[in-house]
Amino acid sequence: MGFRTTYRSVPELMETLARRVRIAARALAKAGLVHAYGHCSARLDADRFLVSPAVPLGMVVPSDACVEVPVTGPLPQGVLGEVRLHQHIYARRPEAGGVVRFMGPQVMALAAMCHVPRIRHGFGCYFASHIGFWDDVQLVRDDARAERAVMSMGEGRALMLRGNGAVVVGDSLEEAVGLAWYLEDTCRIEQMALSAGFRDAPAIVSEEAARRATRAGRLFERMWDFLTQGDIELPLKDQ
Repeated sequence: MGFRTTYRSVPELMETLARRVRIAARALAKAGLVHAYGHCSARLDADRFLVSPAVPLGMVVPSDACVEVPVTGPLPQGVLGEVRLHQHIYARRPEAGGVVRFMGPQVMALAAMCHVPRIRHGFGCYFASHIGFWDDVQLVRDDARAERAVMSMGEGRALMLRGNGAVVVGDSLEEAVGLAWYLEDTCRIEQMALSAGFRDAPAIVSEEAARRATRAGRLFERMWDFLTQGDIELPLKDQ
């Protein structure tokens, strides 16, 4: 089953998406992609999205409320400044359904070295069109920086931030969570290649990468199932 669902009412949509954001938050923490810092969000409609609570994502509990944020305009009270990245991604990318800001150890290492990985394995193929790089070590907490950072992302799915990890965008939050895992693994492979002295090893060409970057066979659904297995807010039948 895919990620798209029909909702009977706006409250039902809000409740379901908030639960999904909390599940995603805990999944990212369990996978080691976030620690004290990091956040994720899901689009509500053209004008709004829900963002995770401003706490370490592994500490999010079912009673925590996610915050409704406008795609344009000031951030609500208590929302982290870097959520402006989410705002500008949703504003610039109407197809975006979910955003993850994360700090996986492999992503952090390459971002600190200002090194964007080449496409060397299957999971990396989802980023073959472009991995953006924001060459500024300051946190992206104002609109001017957020706008320029997202522009450097282009039409790709990922943006690496110098010394600060990365942000990924998916057609849904579930896809964005999967892409975060994929980007971390892409950086892992790149670090292995560099440490083994294979800097100039062949990369996957764009045509091959486009064919490999399939969504058939429940690729992202299975990654979501793997990363969220056993979550306290999943129905027993989904665990």
